[in-house]
Amino acid sequence: MNNNKLRLILISLLFISISFINAQGNTGYPANYAKEPRFKALVYYTTHAEEAHVKFAEQGVEFFKRLNYGRGFNLDITTNFADYPYERLKEYDVVVMLNVTPSAAKEREAFQKYMENGGGWVGFHAAAYNDKNTKWPWLVEFLGGGVFYCNNWPPQPVKLVMDNTTHAVTKNLPASFIAPESEWYQWNPSPRENKDVEVLLSISPDNYPLGIKDVVNFGDFPIVWTNKKYRMIYLNMGHGDDEFTDATQKLLFLNAFRWVVSQSPNGDPFSK
Repeated sequence: MNNNKLRLILISLLFISISFINAQGNTGYPANYAKEPRFKALVYYTTHAEEAHVKFAEQGVEFFKRLNYGRGFNLDITTNFADYPYERLKEYDVVVMLNVTPSAAKEREAFQKYMENGGGWVGFHAAAYNDKNTKWPWLVEFLGGGVFYCNNWPPQPVKLVMDNTTHAVTKNLPASFIAPESEWYQWNPSPRENKDVEVLLSISPDNYPLGIKDVVNFGDFPIVWTNKKYRMIYLNMGHGDDEFTDATQKLLFLNAFRWVVSQSPNGDPFSK
Protein backbone atom coordinates (compact mmCIF):
# COMPACT_ATOMS: atom_id res chain seq x y z
CA MET A 1 0.00 0.00 0.00
CA ASN A 2 1.48 3.36 -0.98
CA ASN A 3 1.63 6.41 1.32
CA ASN A 4 -1.17 8.29 -0.45
CA LYS A 5 -3.66 5.43 0.02
CA LEU A 6 -2.65 5.02 3.67
CA ARG A 7 -3.07 8.75 4.28
CA LEU A 8 -6.54 8.67 2.69
CA ILE A 9 -7.60 5.74 4.88
CA LEU A 10 -6.35 7.46 8.05
CA ILE A 11 -8.19 10.69 7.18
CA SER A 12 -11.40 8.74 6.54
CA LEU A 13 -11.11 6.93 9.88
CA LEU A 14 -10.53 10.22 11.67
CA PHE A 15 -13.62 11.76 10.04
CA ILE A 16 -15.73 8.75 11.02
CA SER A 17 -14.46 8.94 14.63
CA ILE A 18 -15.23 12.66 14.94
CA SER A 19 -18.71 12.16 13.48
CA PHE A 20 -19.37 9.33 15.94
CA ILE A 21 -18.24 11.43 18.91
CA ASN A 22 -20.41 14.38 17.84
CA ALA A 23 -23.38 12.08 17.35
CA GLN A 24 -22.93 10.66 20.86
CA GLY A 25 -22.88 14.18 22.34
CA ASN A 26 -26.15 15.29 20.68
CA THR A 27 -28.80 12.66 21.17
CA GLY A 28 -32.55 12.97 21.26
CA TYR A 29 -34.81 15.61 19.77
CA PRO A 30 -32.98 18.94 19.30
CA ALA A 31 -35.87 21.34 19.93
CA ASN A 32 -37.46 22.32 23.24
CA TYR A 33 -41.00 23.60 22.63
CA ALA A 34 -42.63 25.59 25.42
CA LYS A 35 -45.88 24.14 26.71
CA GLU A 36 -46.80 27.51 28.23
CA PRO A 37 -45.31 31.03 28.31
CA ARG A 38 -41.83 30.68 29.79
CA PHE A 39 -41.64 33.94 31.79
CA LYS A 40 -43.13 37.40 32.33
CA ALA A 41 -41.62 40.60 30.93
CA LEU A 42 -42.56 44.24 31.48
CA VAL A 43 -41.51 46.92 29.00
CA TYR A 44 -41.57 50.49 30.30
CA TYR A 45 -41.11 53.70 28.32
CA THR A 46 -42.32 57.28 28.19
CA THR A 47 -43.70 59.43 25.41
CA HIS A 48 -42.69 62.57 27.32
CA ALA A 49 -39.07 62.64 26.23
CA GLU A 50 -36.78 63.86 23.48
CA GLU A 51 -38.25 62.93 20.11
CA ALA A 52 -35.33 60.68 19.17
CA HIS A 53 -35.71 58.77 22.45
CA VAL A 54 -39.45 58.32 21.86
CA LYS A 55 -38.83 57.02 18.33
CA PHE A 56 -36.38 54.47 19.69
CA ALA A 57 -38.84 53.40 22.38
CA GLU A 58 -41.68 52.95 19.91
CA GLN A 59 -39.50 50.77 17.71
CA GLY A 60 -38.25 48.96 20.81
CA VAL A 61 -41.83 48.05 21.72
CA GLU A 62 -42.29 46.53 18.28
CA PHE A 63 -38.99 44.66 18.62
CA PHE A 64 -40.11 42.97 21.84
CA LYS A 65 -43.55 42.25 20.42
CA ARG A 66 -41.85 40.38 17.55
CA LEU A 67 -39.81 38.39 20.05
CA ASN A 68 -43.12 37.29 21.49
CA TYR A 69 -44.63 35.87 18.31
CA GLY A 70 -46.37 32.67 19.39
CA ARG A 71 -46.53 33.92 23.00
CA GLY A 72 -43.31 32.41 24.20
CA PHE A 73 -43.58 34.70 27.21
CA ASN A 74 -46.12 37.00 28.82
CA LEU A 75 -45.43 40.56 27.68
CA ASP A 76 -46.88 43.68 29.29
CA ILE A 77 -46.13 47.22 28.12
CA THR A 78 -46.65 50.38 30.14
CA THR A 79 -45.99 54.11 30.12
CA ASN A 80 -47.04 54.43 33.79
CA PHE A 81 -44.67 52.84 36.29
CA ALA A 82 -46.92 53.98 39.16
CA ASP A 83 -49.19 51.07 38.24
CA TYR A 84 -46.47 48.65 39.37
CA PRO A 85 -45.81 48.70 43.12
CA TYR A 86 -43.35 46.10 44.36
CA GLU A 87 -46.00 43.45 45.05
CA ARG A 88 -47.00 43.57 41.40
CA LEU A 89 -43.53 44.21 40.00
CA LYS A 90 -42.05 41.12 41.63
CA GLU A 91 -44.22 38.93 39.40
CA TYR A 92 -41.99 39.84 36.43
CA ASP A 93 -38.81 38.00 35.54
CA VAL A 94 -37.45 41.04 33.71
CA VAL A 95 -38.19 44.74 33.34
CA VAL A 96 -37.03 46.47 30.15
CA MET A 97 -36.63 50.25 30.37
CA LEU A 98 -36.35 51.70 26.89
CA ASN A 99 -35.90 55.43 27.48
CA VAL A 100 -36.61 56.30 31.11
CA THR A 101 -36.23 55.29 34.74
CA PRO A 102 -38.85 56.11 37.39
CA SER A 103 -38.75 59.59 38.89
CA ALA A 104 -41.36 59.49 41.66
CA ALA A 105 -40.13 58.39 45.10
CA LYS A 106 -42.56 55.44 45.48
CA GLU A 107 -41.75 54.18 41.98
CA ARG A 108 -38.02 54.36 42.69
CA GLU A 109 -38.47 52.52 45.98
CA ALA A 110 -40.43 49.75 44.24
CA PHE A 111 -37.82 49.34 41.52
CA GLN A 112 -34.91 49.33 43.98
CA LYS A 113 -36.63 46.70 46.14
CA TYR A 114 -37.38 44.65 43.02
CA MET A 115 -33.73 44.65 41.92
CA GLU A 116 -32.39 43.98 45.42
CA ASN A 117 -34.63 40.92 45.62
CA GLY A 118 -33.49 39.22 42.42
CA GLY A 119 -35.33 41.21 39.76
CA GLY A 120 -34.01 41.47 36.21
CA TRP A 121 -33.34 44.66 34.25
CA VAL A 122 -32.42 45.51 30.67
CA GLY A 123 -31.82 49.23 30.22
CA PHE A 124 -31.12 51.29 27.12
CA HIS A 125 -29.50 54.69 26.57
CA ALA A 126 -31.54 57.38 28.39
CA ALA A 127 -32.78 54.84 30.95
CA ALA A 128 -29.41 55.28 32.65
CA TYR A 129 -29.01 59.03 32.21
CA ASN A 130 -28.07 60.66 35.51
CA ASP A 131 -26.64 64.00 36.54
CA LYS A 132 -26.77 66.46 39.46
CA ASN A 133 -30.52 66.85 38.91
CA THR A 134 -31.37 63.14 39.08
CA LYS A 135 -30.87 62.92 42.86
CA TRP A 136 -30.96 59.13 43.01
CA PRO A 137 -27.72 57.84 44.58
CA TRP A 138 -28.87 54.22 44.42
CA LEU A 139 -29.21 54.44 40.62
CA VAL A 140 -25.60 55.61 40.35
CA GLU A 141 -24.46 52.66 42.47
CA PHE A 142 -26.68 50.30 40.49
CA LEU A 143 -25.08 51.44 37.22
CA GLY A 144 -21.60 50.90 38.59
CA GLY A 145 -20.76 54.34 39.94
CA GLY A 146 -20.59 56.31 36.70
CA VAL A 147 -22.29 59.66 36.20
CA PHE A 148 -23.03 61.11 32.76
CA TYR A 149 -19.91 62.99 31.66
CA CYS A 150 -20.13 63.91 27.98
CA ASN A 151 -21.45 62.81 24.58
CA ASN A 152 -20.81 63.19 20.87
CA TRP A 153 -23.10 65.16 18.58
CA PRO A 154 -24.66 64.58 16.12
CA PRO A 155 -25.48 60.87 16.39
CA GLN A 156 -23.11 58.75 14.32
CA PRO A 157 -22.09 55.14 13.70
CA VAL A 158 -19.06 53.86 15.59
CA LYS A 159 -16.79 50.83 15.62
CA LEU A 160 -17.46 48.67 18.69
CA VAL A 161 -15.04 46.11 20.11
CA MET A 162 -15.71 43.16 22.38
CA ASP A 163 -14.19 43.21 25.86
CA ASN A 164 -15.39 39.67 26.56
CA THR A 165 -15.87 37.27 23.65
CA THR A 166 -16.96 34.31 25.80
CA HIS A 167 -19.88 35.86 27.69
CA ALA A 168 -23.33 34.56 26.74
CA VAL A 169 -24.28 38.03 25.46
CA THR A 170 -21.31 38.32 23.09
CA LYS A 171 -20.08 34.82 22.21
CA ASN A 172 -21.92 34.70 18.85
CA LEU A 173 -20.99 38.26 17.85
CA PRO A 174 -17.98 39.39 15.79
CA ALA A 175 -14.93 40.70 17.65
CA SER A 176 -15.80 44.15 16.31
CA PHE A 177 -18.61 45.65 14.27
CA ILE A 178 -19.97 49.00 13.14
CA ALA A 179 -23.01 50.02 15.18
CA PRO A 180 -25.74 52.21 13.69
CA GLU A 181 -25.74 55.90 14.52
CA SER A 182 -26.43 56.91 18.08
CA GLU A 183 -25.66 59.56 20.62
CA TRP A 184 -23.02 57.90 22.80
CA TYR A 185 -22.73 58.65 26.53
CA GLN A 186 -19.37 58.63 28.30
CA TRP A 187 -19.36 58.14 32.08
CA ASN A 188 -17.18 59.43 34.91
CA PRO A 189 -15.76 57.50 36.56
CA SER A 190 -15.74 54.78 33.96
CA PRO A 191 -17.84 51.81 35.11
CA ARG A 192 -14.81 49.67 34.26
CA GLU A 193 -13.11 50.96 37.41
CA ASN A 194 -15.75 49.23 39.55
CA LYS A 195 -14.69 45.71 40.57
CA ASP A 196 -18.33 44.58 40.42
CA VAL A 197 -18.78 45.69 36.80
CA GLU A 198 -18.06 43.50 33.80
CA VAL A 199 -17.73 45.48 30.59
CA LEU A 200 -18.80 43.54 27.50
CA LEU A 201 -18.46 46.09 24.66
CA SER A 202 -16.67 49.41 24.24
CA ILE A 203 -16.27 52.10 21.63
CA SER A 204 -12.93 51.57 19.93
CA PRO A 205 -10.38 54.36 20.53
CA ASP A 206 -9.77 54.55 16.79
CA ASN A 207 -13.15 56.35 16.54
CA TYR A 208 -11.55 59.44 18.09
CA PRO A 209 -12.18 62.29 17.49
CA LEU A 210 -15.86 61.35 17.82
CA GLY A 211 -18.42 63.95 16.73
CA ILE A 212 -18.88 66.96 14.46
CA LYS A 213 -20.49 69.65 16.65
CA ASP A 214 -19.71 68.15 20.08
CA VAL A 215 -16.46 66.21 19.83
CA VAL A 216 -15.19 63.58 22.29
CA ASN A 217 -11.44 63.27 21.89
CA PHE A 218 -10.35 60.63 24.39
CA GLY A 219 -11.36 58.50 27.36
CA ASP A 220 -12.50 55.01 28.28
CA PHE A 221 -15.85 54.41 26.57
CA PRO A 222 -17.69 51.24 27.70
CA ILE A 223 -21.18 51.01 26.25
CA VAL A 224 -22.50 47.59 27.34
CA TRP A 225 -21.90 46.24 30.83
CA THR A 226 -23.38 44.40 33.78
CA ASN A 227 -23.10 45.15 37.47
CA LYS A 228 -22.60 41.65 38.88
CA LYS A 229 -24.27 42.60 42.17
CA TYR A 230 -27.56 42.64 40.27
CA ARG A 231 -29.28 40.73 37.48
CA MET A 232 -28.94 43.54 34.98
CA ILE A 233 -27.40 44.74 31.74
CA TYR A 234 -27.09 48.21 30.31
CA LEU A 235 -26.81 49.03 26.60
CA ASN A 236 -25.93 52.59 25.59
CA MET A 237 -27.74 52.38 22.24
CA GLY A 238 -31.16 54.00 22.04
CA HIS A 239 -31.23 57.29 20.16
CA GLY A 240 -33.39 57.70 17.06
CA ASP A 241 -34.99 55.41 14.51
CA ASP A 242 -31.85 53.72 13.18
CA GLU A 243 -31.11 51.36 16.06
CA PHE A 244 -32.97 48.33 14.72
CA THR A 245 -31.53 48.45 11.19
CA ASP A 246 -28.48 46.27 11.89
CA ALA A 247 -28.72 42.50 12.38
CA THR A 248 -25.64 42.30 14.63
CA GLN A 249 -26.96 44.96 16.97
CA LYS A 250 -30.41 43.35 17.08
CA LEU A 251 -28.75 40.05 17.97
CA LEU A 252 -26.92 41.85 20.78
CA PHE A 253 -30.25 43.16 22.10
CA LEU A 254 -31.79 39.70 21.92
CA ASN A 255 -28.79 38.11 23.64
CA ALA A 256 -28.91 40.66 26.45
CA PHE A 257 -32.62 40.14 27.05
CA ARG A 258 -32.33 36.37 26.95
CA TRP A 259 -29.29 36.32 29.26
CA VAL A 260 -30.94 38.40 31.99
CA VAL A 261 -34.02 36.18 31.86
CA SER A 262 -31.89 33.01 31.96
CA GLN A 263 -30.30 34.13 35.26
CA SER A 264 -33.66 34.18 37.08
CA PRO A 265 -33.52 32.93 40.68
CA ASN A 266 -36.48 30.73 39.70
CA GLY A 267 -34.25 28.90 37.23
CA ASP A 268 -33.48 29.22 33.55
CA PRO A 269 -36.87 29.13 31.79
CA PHE A 270 -35.23 28.20 28.47
CA SER A 271 -34.05 24.86 29.86
CA LYS A 272 -37.55 23.74 30.85
